[in-house]
Amino acid sequence: MEIRQLRAGEFEDSLSLSEYAFKYKVSAEDRVRAKESFKPEQTWAIFEGDSIGAKLTLLPLEVYIQGKPISMGGIAGVATWPENRRQGYVAHLLTHALETMNEAGQTLSFLHPFLIPFYRKFGWEIYCEYKKYTLPVGKFPHKTEIKGSVKRDIPDLAVFQQLYDQFAMRYNGTLQRTETWWKESVLDDDTHSCVFYSEQGEPEGYVLYKIVQQELVIDEFVYGNELARQGLWTFLANHDSMITAAQLKLVPADDILPFLLPDPRIAQENYPYFMARIVNAKAFVENMIFNVPEGDRERVLYIEDKHASWNNGLWRWTVSEQGGAAFTRIQGERSEADLECSIGTLTVLLMGYKRPLQAAKYGQLSGTAEATAWFEALIPQAETALFDFF
Repeated sequence: MEIRQLRAGEFEDSLSLSEYAFKYKVSAEDRVRAKESFKPEQTWAIFEGDSIGAKLTLLPLEVYIQGKPISMGGIAGVATWPENRRQGYVAHLLTHALETMNEAGQTLSFLHPFLIPFYRKFGWEIYCEYKKYTLPVGKFPHKTEIKGSVKRDIPDLAVFQQLYDQFAMRYNGTLQRTETWWKESVLDDDTHSCVFYSEQGEPEGYVLYKIVQQELVIDEFVYGNELARQGLWTFLANHDSMITAAQLKLVPADDILPFLLPDPRIAQENYPYFMARIVNAKAFVENMIFNVPEGDRERVLYIEDKHASWNNGLWRWTVSEQGGAAFTRIQGERSEADLECSIGTLTVLLMGYKRPLQAAKYGQLSGTAEATAWFEALIPQAETALFDFF
């Protein structure tokens, strides 16, 4: 059994496995395009002789943490032939991917799980969720007279990039989009857009949407201030003679639209979305800025990480007067730790999805009451979100 990156000539074998595992068929025309964009170096596979037994794609991406982009390994397209399942193939690939990401300096990894409990065993944990709203036209926000203007279907990608970045940097875990990502993964021929401009001509918000079977399907609703939010909703409400309802997808978990509606009783759904995992705890912690705790600025943390030995063990966590951190591996017994958690729990705590006091209450974080309070005070409040899929 061999684990290696694919080669250019293995496109058909790779695509055949994807078609079987994910139950779709690629047309001849799309097959040509897929082959032209095929990046064999991004796919790792287990081979038995010349045959692919299982594979995954490892995407070199960047995400925002505390408003700064950091390197992230995005895992996608995990697939195994049925005769090879439950033989540890994916486990070998995931362990190999962690080693590869660590060597490449990717301190964080994301994936969209087919089965959450499966990936939890390897250290990934749910780090964000999203809301989905369905609003009948009669429950839209009231139209308002706005000082500003809306332009529809503008071709200027730089405007979307500017507004998206300003919005995305508010959250931990949002993707830093490249021009290629916008063109290949966000915008398509069926997508309409509108941009709100202030009276001074500054872009302050946008919506990406489609009109499908008398419904507005809103993929992204991004705004920088309340005026832009109202202006965009007024534009959408002006479709009332064409549609019966609107669906808002991938709405951040901290959104309060229902509270702002004349009648907040609309259909609302909440979905756990992507999973995250710290690949290198030392690099991740030392890249963050923390609140400076009162009193003692040092604690010892035990991290349990069965699949990344470079994280597993005791760490001395020291916080400077400026909020920077030194995270130093130390020798000793597990019982000497002030705090103890898994790598998955540490990931969601540092990203802000859950809080230390919550984790301690439900047995996901162990430690003295004093150390837990120290940890709670240490981590800045934050929200998580992701508006993309891979």
